Amino acid sequence: MTHENTTPHTVESIRRALRENDSAPYGPARNARAEELVALAETTGDRQLLLAALLELIDSYQFTSESGKTLVPFARLLRLWDERPADFTESALHQLHWQFKWIIYSLIGNPDVPLDAVRRWLPDMERHYRIAGHSLRPVRAAEFYLAQHVGDDALADRLLTEWTAADRDAMSDCLACELNEQGEWQAERGDDERAIATWSPVLDGEKSCAEQPHLILALSLVPLLRLGRLDEARRHHLRGYRMARGNGSLVPALARHIEFCALTGNEARGLEILAEHAAYLDSGEEPLSQLEILSAAALLLRRLVELGHADRPVPLPGGATVTTEQLLARTREAAHDLARRFDARNGTDRVSTRVSARMSGTPFTDRLPLGVRGARLADGSPARPRPVPQSAPVAEVAPVAAEADSDDLATLLAEARRLALAQHPDARAAWRTVAGTADRTGAELDPSARAEATYHAALDALDDPEAAIALFRRAAEQFEAADEPGEGAAGRAGAAYTMAASGRTEEGLAELDAICGQLATLHADGRATARQLTGALLSAARVRLGTLQTAPEPTAAAEALTDELRALLALAEEHRTEGSRMLSRTADISCVLGGLLAGGGDAPQAAELFARAVELYHEADVPWFAAEAEARLAELSLSLGQPQQAEQAARAALDHGAGLFEPLGCAHLHLIRAEALAATGQDDNEVAEHALEATHWADEADGGAALGAWAQLVLGGALLRLRRFDEAASVLESALPDLQEHHHEGQVVQARWWLGECLVALGDHRQAGEHFLLAADIAKGWDAQRDHAVLAHLAGDALNGAGLNEQAAAAYTRAEELWGTLDRPQNAARAIRARAWLTLRTPGSGLPTALDVMTTAEHLLTEAAAEATDDESRTALRTDLAGTHRQTAELLIRGCESEPDDDDDDGTAERTYEQALTYAEKAITLFASLGDPARHDHTGAQLMAAWLESDLGRGSAAGIRARAVLDEYGSEGEDENDTEPDNIPARRRAEARALLDYLD
Repeated sequence: MTHENTTPHTVESIRRALRENDSAPYGPARNARAEELVALAETTGDRQLLLAALLELIDSYQFTSESGKTLVPFARLLRLWDERPADFTESALHQLHWQFKWIIYSLIGNPDVPLDAVRRWLPDMERHYRIAGHSLRPVRAAEFYLAQHVGDDALADRLLTEWTAADRDAMSDCLACELNEQGEWQAERGDDERAIATWSPVLDGEKSCAEQPHLILALSLVPLLRLGRLDEARRHHLRGYRMARGNGSLVPALARHIEFCALTGNEARGLEILAEHAAYLDSGEEPLSQLEILSAAALLLRRLVELGHADRPVPLPGGATVTTEQLLARTREAAHDLARRFDARNGTDRVSTRVSARMSGTPFTDRLPLGVRGARLADGSPARPRPVPQSAPVAEVAPVAAEADSDDLATLLAEARRLALAQHPDARAAWRTVAGTADRTGAELDPSARAEATYHAALDALDDPEAAIALFRRAAEQFEAADEPGEGAAGRAGAAYTMAASGRTEEGLAELDAICGQLATLHADGRATARQLTGALLSAARVRLGTLQTAPEPTAAAEALTDELRALLALAEEHRTEGSRMLSRTADISCVLGGLLAGGGDAPQAAELFARAVELYHEADVPWFAAEAEARLAELSLSLGQPQQAEQAARAALDHGAGLFEPLGCAHLHLIRAEALAATGQDDNEVAEHALEATHWADEADGGAALGAWAQLVLGGALLRLRRFDEAASVLESALPDLQEHHHEGQVVQARWWLGECLVALGDHRQAGEHFLLAADIAKGWDAQRDHAVLAHLAGDALNGAGLNEQAAAAYTRAEELWGTLDRPQNAARAIRARAWLTLRTPGSGLPTALDVMTTAEHLLTEAAAEATDDESRTALRTDLAGTHRQTAELLIRGCESEPDDDDDDGTAERTYEQALTYAEKAITLFASLGDPARHDHTGAQLMAAWLESDLGRGSAAGIRARAVLDEYGSEGEDENDTEPDNIPARRRAEARALLDYLD
């Protein structure tokens, strides 16, 4: 970038350029310009200009990754001061002393500066401070920092006491930064509770500065993890990373966030942060900061290698890519080398010890859901633990009678049969043990037991259809040889169903239908159970369900299958007394029929069937089978506007199916709970908890991006309602890409809307305005235009707050037009009033133009009130009209006050105040006509008029108005705290008394 032009550089032009650069964002561009301005200042011969340029250069360097460069211009400043101290203004001398302490920190942070040289600067600093009459508090702080750095703990403790005992003055660091250093020392000594308490004024928002709470939020992460306060640590990560991201002066904070991710099972998130800030690994500008990020990166990369991601590519600046393992070797070596350089300089091993401890850190937890999505790691990482069931399914039946490795075949066989009869998930494992024991010991199983073992082996082999088919058929032969024709037919049905499910649909279905006929005959002869018959019939129905979309007439086929399943359900209900396994078979049929009806759009009937299935599974004492039905019931209940039922069903599904659901299923159920709780107005903390779990399980799932984005949207809304704006903003920003890719535009608009509200609350009005406008641009294509109007209006408010007058005016104009088309005159008038205030402060417009705009709002409301057909609308419009009169009076007063004083006053101010009083009286009259609901507005307008009367020299009239306000409220509110903002009577009385005192 170059700022050269053909115009000669003058002292004034350079001073103007210095002022402009001082307001520019910190970064390389500002630094380069500051260097250029120092060179230009040298050419003028103006020593004070050169001092200003050097101070600007130091300030520019200080808050970037180039802060190590500050020593050169500072040494030059000291030389200039020694040569001619009279050249230093009071302001320049203040800045010189202020920068002295930062130079000390820069020297300590550079291993190439000998320790003796660092120590020589400290007495010089103390001498300068004493001569200038400053407190030695910053000197003791710098000495403490050096002692802490080299590992002299006893000296550091003593200096900390002297530091905190010294007086604070204009040279002291802000309290937030001092607490940063003090808490970090306590945390390093292992006193995490005390460190968090020390940092609490900053964490709670009482103290802040340009770098706080950014740094303290990052420093608090590991201490909170050590204390087991994981949720607080998660919140501090979300808050703090948004503040530190991309900021070259906050590299140590970025390192702490990378470390946090490595220690909480969020390696993918940590890798994204590292990749985005990888340039700092090789920056070399601030060695201590570089050491922080190198050691944190080495920890993260080591974890990734341990998880099986040694070959994962990591992009680096300049387009280079290395594997995780290669980057680990590089960062670990660089960290050790840099730490050894510090230790060689310091004569201790403090730095290496601390770096090694960080790089060898072990996770505090396998999973800490964050609510922000990270790119999924490639296959190879061990599966994260599933949710722990509240009561394991095995507790539903009697305890296991024998150990799995027992050779007592009779005992093992009895246990396997018991579990099979109980339909327990462990039955297959028990039968594997039986078969393995029999084969190992050479013991003979009775024919029926051998058939059962073969049948369960077939179930184990379903991933290999051909092997499973062969085993099912062998089991059928064994059952038939054991004179159990019903079980034999059921085995053949299993083979036929597997055949159909593996692609040989017609062949398998034909075989199934034949077997169903055989079972019907066997059942009629009493040689097969109803469970065996209905099982085969249900298998055939499931195959037909899978062929509906390819049927010649899908609707007719679906209707026929519905009739078939209803008949099957009736048959099963007829034989429900056959036993618990028949009850669960009836529930299975209800689920298949419910799924068919749900797919056809009959959600109410489907929900009834799933609810019936849940009852039957529990009656059969197989709650683990109920989980899937409860999940479907939860989904349907939510779609039917029954959030309480949805929440109960989802909770039951998670309780009964814990450890059984795949990650996507877990995510879906937690999301249902979150949405249902939100719909019923439950505690948003609980909503956020389940939405957070949903985002985590979606991250764990293949193809979970769409569901994860929806969960993030729900989470962001809950956090917004909880006023946790930093967290909500982080979550919503993370959700936007996947929402845009996988969801319709309504969800994108909602995310940007909520994000805009968060950013307004955080004071980032410019970004908020951008999100509101982007959302408005989407909503302008919708048939209903109310959201478009609201978003345009919100954009105007945000841009107004950002001081972007022209853009705000355009947004308000857009909102005004939209409100007009929607026949919402009150909203349109509010947009017009906002535009009037903007006009007042727009150069070239001024009070007359602003007054014309405000008059437009007055006319609009007057006409609308006259045309209103009901009392409620008329009252609302008249209330807004009265408010417009009051704002017009305020506009006139503000406009008059903003005009420059003129010695030859022609009475303009008096006429403007008279005009303002006229509008105030209009407001008073209109508010009075609206009765008690407008009581406080009426007294507020009275006091405005009273002050105007006073300014116009009408003390008596002003006093009458003030006393009228006092009479209106009497002693009302006197028992309340008069400083409370909502205690309007007390506030009005206080203002009225202040006016009367002024008049006296």
